[in-house]
Amino acid sequence: MIRPFIPWPDQRLRRVAEPVAEVTDEIRALWADMVETMDAMPGYGLAAPQIGVMRRVAVVDCSEVRGQAVLLANPEVLHASIHMREHDEASPNLPGVHATISRPRAVTVRFLNAEGQSEDRDFVGLWATSVQHQIDHLNGKMFFDRLSPLKRRMLVARAQKTARR
Repeated sequence: MIRPFIPWPDQRLRRVAEPVAEVTDEIRALWADMVETMDAMPGYGLAAPQIGVMRRVAVVDCSEVRGQAVLLANPEVLHASIHMREHDEASPNLPGVHATISRPRAVTVRFLNAEGQSEDRDFVGLWATSVQHQIDHLNGKMFFDRLSPLKRRMLVARAQKTARR
């Protein structure tokens, strides 16, 4: 089922999501809805708070052919590359705006996988960017929080102007 996005400035987008104690059928059903919602966007990832579910659950799929989504519960970055990568980022919670964000080019992430087992995985390039973007959402942060205060104010003002149209 495709789920609706909550709009910025909904305060749930600023709250830290609750950890998942274990991977249950409920979490698996949420992941399935999230993959369907992400693919309908289309986008490279989705965190549960973006659809109003305050759980530390995310999906990422940066493959050229869809169907390779990585399902993550309680993801945490264990190691980040010192080499940075710039990428144009956006969010369906604040449509109509985007910004170039610099993030580590590679990260090692620990998470609970679909089987409920702890897994450490390396993500590189766009995959690394997307997984970091989703972890930011789980921590109550938006992509524009990584901009300077001036650029952030300008981006939010532009989004508000676009929304009024």
